[in-house]
Amino acid sequence: MPNIRLDPAQVMPSDWREATLVGRAWRPELGGPSVVALRGEDVIDVTHHFLTVSALCEEPDPAAALAAAEGERIGTLAEVLANTPPDTRDRSRPWLLAPVDLQAIKAAGVTFAVSMLERVIEERARGNPAAAAAIREEVVRLVGDDLSRLRPGSPEAMRLKEVLVAQGAWSQYLEVGIGPDAEIFTKAPPMSAVGTGMDAGLHPSSSWNNPEPEVALAVSSRGAIVGAMLGNDVNLRDVEGRSALLLGKAKDNNAACVLGPFLRLFDGGFTLDSIRQTTVTLVVEGDDGFRLEGSSSIALISRDPADLVAQMIGPHHQYPDGAVLFLGTMFAPVADRGAPGKGFTHAMNDIVTIAAPQLGALVNRMRATNDCEPWTFSAGQLMRSLAQRGLLRG
Repeated sequence: MPNIRLDPAQVMPSDWREATLVGRAWRPELGGPSVVALRGEDVIDVTHHFLTVSALCEEPDPAAALAAAEGERIGTLAEVLANTPPDTRDRSRPWLLAPVDLQAIKAAGVTFAVSMLERVIEERARGNPAAAAAIREEVVRLVGDDLSRLRPGSPEAMRLKEVLVAQGAWSQYLEVGIGPDAEIFTKAPPMSAVGTGMDAGLHPSSSWNNPEPEVALAVSSRGAIVGAMLGNDVNLRDVEGRSALLLGKAKDNNAACVLGPFLRLFDGGFTLDSIRQTTVTLVVEGDDGFRLEGSSSIALISRDPADLVAQMIGPHHQYPDGAVLFLGTMFAPVADRGAPGKGFTHAMNDIVTIAAPQLGALVNRMRATNDCEPWTFSAGQLMRSLAQRGLLRG
């Protein structure tokens, strides 16, 4: 079984020394996690200033607040990264965690035309990958393969909807893909995400699944977008394809929400416009020699990131601890792996690398959900840990 080895050259953004980066690290001697910042080559514990990453994101200017915070050095970046993969971890020394904590973890679905068509195919195939190729041809014949210029909710989109309904080709995925309302769902509970270097979870009952390389935004309780990170919205295509009502089972499983490597806060050199021009790349490498490459360009998204955030949070949806929002992906693997007509699906022990120049790289090994480290440290445990460290004050 392949092991993951992490180093700064592999994981960090190309301009990481100029970036404002916040993360979380487990400190064994304290029995809990700390909020950490990077200062040159060093990882600095700033928990005395910000008990949680969520609290930092509530600051009027999180990047400035983090830059002004002093703290305790817990090791070099290289040391903490190298100690993060579970197979080679020294549990007496710090390791990296996912860079979010109390925030709600939300996701937007069907935000790219290509992935929208694949969701329609999943629905019609009823979870059977062997039927997907023929259905794909039918769907493309009816709706075409380039809907990227169609603005969701526009009069043109509504006219297309009328035509498709008349032809019996309408789908719930087309509804959220070109209709006025975005699909926003809960990906995972707060505190359950895993970070770079960790094992990521696939439910062993699934035989048709894929990674979803995405950008995820950090949003304050006020609705302000304060930063971004990479994410893998691991998806079980056969489960969701059987019924959209199984979305929770398809999406929310142990270690199936991956975020990191760090949260990059918006500052003078990195803004939401930077995200709008980001291309996320994907490499899947199997221990059988299999290799898959793909990419997803945020510039081709059907709904602007700010519009998606506005649909997630506002007068009708409040998140007092803020939220994380996966923006969706245009990546939809259709190449066969194994038998012809079966399409792509993961094999256990696949190494998945999701990367973007300004956000770094998520590197994870795919394992069965029951073989990944169990999620045991929740918000309740976090509060007890902070209290034992004397950091909770009235």
